[in-house]
Amino acid sequence: MIDARIYIWQRLSAMIMIPLVLGHLAVMIYAIEGGLSVGEILGRTQGSLVWLIFYGSFVLAVSAHAGLGLGIISAEWFRLTPKIASLLGMAVGLILLVMGSHAIWAVTFALP
Repeated sequence: MIDARIYIWQRLSAMIMIPLVLGHLAVMIYAIEGGLSVGEILGRTQGSLVWLIFYGSFVLAVSAHAGLGLGIISAEWFRLTPKIASLLGMAVGLILLVMGSHAIWAVTFALP
C-alpha cells in the first residue's frame, strides 16, 4: 500500500516538473532553431542565477520524483520490503541529485 505522504510528495514533484519541462523544451527548441553553438549557449548561462534556480529546481524535482517512484515500483514489482525499497529509491534520488548538481555547476559556473 502506498503511503499517502509519498503519494502527495510524488504528485507535488510532478506538478513542479511540468512547467520546468515545458520551459526546458522551449529553451532547447529556441537554441536549436536559432542555430546557437555550445559556446554561445554557455556564454548565456555562465554566472546566471536565473539558470541556476531554474535547473536547480528541475534537478530537485526530478530527483525526488524518480526516487519516490522507483521505491514504490520496486516494492510492488519485486516484492522488496518497504525499508529496502525506500533505501533503493533514496539511493537513486541521491545519485540523480549529485549528477544533476554537477551538470548545473558545469553549465552555470564552470569556466568554458
